Amino acid sequence: MQITTPDIGVDKATVAEILVKVGDSIAIDESIVLLESDKASVEVPSTSAGIVKNILVNQGDEVTEGTLLIELTAEDDASNVVESQKVDATQKTSENTPTSLPDQELMQELASHQPKTSATPEAQAGSEVVDVQVPDIGVEKATVGEILVSVGDQIELDQSIVVVESDKATVEVPSTVAGTVESIDIKEGDTIKEGVVILKVKTATSAAQAQTEAPQAEVTQPETQEKAVEAPQTSVAPAGDVEVMVPDLGVDKAAVAEILVQVGDTVEKDQSIIVVESDKATVEVPSTAAGTIKAIHVELGQNVSEGVALLTIEAEAQAEAAPVAAKAEVAKAAEESKVPATNAAPAPAASSNQAVATSDNADKLTKEQNAANAQVYAGPAVRKLARELGVVLADVKASGPHARLMKEDLVAYVKMRLTTPQTASVAPAAAVASGLPKLPSFDAFGGVEEKALTRLQQVSIPQLSLNNYIPQVTQFDLADITELEAWRNELKGNFKKEGLSLTIMAFIIKAVAHLLQEEREFAAHLSDEGKAILLRNEIHMGIAVATPEGLTVPVLRHPEQKSIKQIAVELGELSQKARDKKLSPKDLQGANFTITSLGSIGGTAFTPLVNWPQVAILGISPATMQPVWNGEGFDPRLMLPLSLSYDHRVINGADAARFTHKLTQLLKDIRTLLL
Repeated sequence: MQITTPDIGVDKATVAEILVKVGDSIAIDESIVLLESDKASVEVPSTSAGIVKNILVNQGDEVTEGTLLIELTAEDDASNVVESQKVDATQKTSENTPTSLPDQELMQELASHQPKTSATPEAQAGSEVVDVQVPDIGVEKATVGEILVSVGDQIELDQSIVVVESDKATVEVPSTVAGTVESIDIKEGDTIKEGVVILKVKTATSAAQAQTEAPQAEVTQPETQEKAVEAPQTSVAPAGDVEVMVPDLGVDKAAVAEILVQVGDTVEKDQSIIVVESDKATVEVPSTAAGTIKAIHVELGQNVSEGVALLTIEAEAQAEAAPVAAKAEVAKAAEESKVPATNAAPAPAASSNQAVATSDNADKLTKEQNAANAQVYAGPAVRKLARELGVVLADVKASGPHARLMKEDLVAYVKMRLTTPQTASVAPAAAVASGLPKLPSFDAFGGVEEKALTRLQQVSIPQLSLNNYIPQVTQFDLADITELEAWRNELKGNFKKEGLSLTIMAFIIKAVAHLLQEEREFAAHLSDEGKAILLRNEIHMGIAVATPEGLTVPVLRHPEQKSIKQIAVELGELSQKARDKKLSPKDLQGANFTITSLGSIGGTAFTPLVNWPQVAILGISPATMQPVWNGEGFDPRLMLPLSLSYDHRVINGADAARFTHKLTQLLKDIRTLLL
């Protein structure tokens, strides 16, 4: 197994010190290398435990993310010892071979050109053992919940191999290669993180391909330089079509909202081809290649997840092979590869998408029941089985760790239902899942006209429904912003010259961010057990933005560290991205407090809904000029209505009143932020 340089926050760094040596036994998270840049010194921890087999960098080397640092051998992995012996034997053989290549390059050369005297088809096939590692799963650590394969199994590319769990999600990790499982380096219950080796897979090219490649290698050696030049020209052209996959969207699933291209269209690289929507964002997926659309594999409304094939593009690069003979070979290879590629394509798509939805024939649940199932802690395989059996997961008692619903729980529930007389009809079950009874008929009262909700409104319903479980209270107050508005009017002229819009919201954001540093409970979360408050170390503020499709809430990062001008700039950029549907999933994640404003629409006050898992939200209504008593008479003052909604389990009324009062004082005299 190999340990690589992680994301260290800079483009490159220098190896300042190597903290281990060959033969050392190291544990997971033990520091192995000290890296230095012009910004910081960082100790790189090992992502696996084992014995240092090889150190691949030297002191003074410059490294970047992904650079190989060291190679480990598992202490109890006998197969690695055998493989090491094989490598030693290969190295000894190479000593008798006249060459000027370094040892590592020589081994690669030997591996790619197997000698004719090779006795076994396996040697001709050029098989190798590949480490399959934990990818970026969005959390620092996770627990192995279930291992889905065994040693000796044949697995496909993108086939799910292990289920990992964190306190936020359950994720099926797909294989990055196809082949035979040689060994499994983890066990259920292990805590793992990005870069940890899951299993070793033996990959092999077919013997027929190896035999085809061998004569080609033999012919190339005696040929003239002209022939040698032709080979790379032929290999430049791709031997098949390009599949454009769903990238990492930052969410488990999203729905295809719009298909921006048609079969036969010519597209450029990075051109938007599909629009997908989740309950958090609308994202345009770009093409990864330039060419002509050959096939579209998804349809409107279909749920997709990372790795699902969207469409097939005939890449333009196929026309770049100069020799006619090379063109014929490429075309022939492409035709031969089409049949297996077509047959194999659905398998990874189904595997990647098994956590999303099955076909209409297999799914026996209503939309409301599927929405209810989404709130239950269970793995994708369990969810798929529940859909096929028509089971509402909320009705099943969970026995797994952290109240995770296991497959055995589902099987036991189904057996119980099959042996117990049914007394409830399907309609009450649907009513319970949605929380409301079924609508009555309005035919006798003039009928109805159905108007579909936008996709954004539809996917927001489950999130908004969570507010039913929050004991919410709203505190109202008025802030005197007369002087603040006068100062804003003085500044906005210069801002306008720079193409910037300076609204009162920028000042409110700055004041609230300053206050949240003192009143940390308002930017906190209630723990799952309801026994603690989780105080956040950073401030990430959600700003509600109205769009034609509905309300969306992009996140402004670290507003307490920014000037009024910086906040105004970022606020304008986020608002424009929201209206243009250009927000990425990361633009909508991580908020711990939200501000929503009615602007100049109207109204005097309102009760905004707390956006779980947050515990507070501030609503801003239009400011109005009002008479305010000064002790002797009334003065005209510009008063701004504030509506602070909060989760009463975390915040009591006195705390809320104190918060809004402090905020009114900050807005009345913004200079107090400097004290």
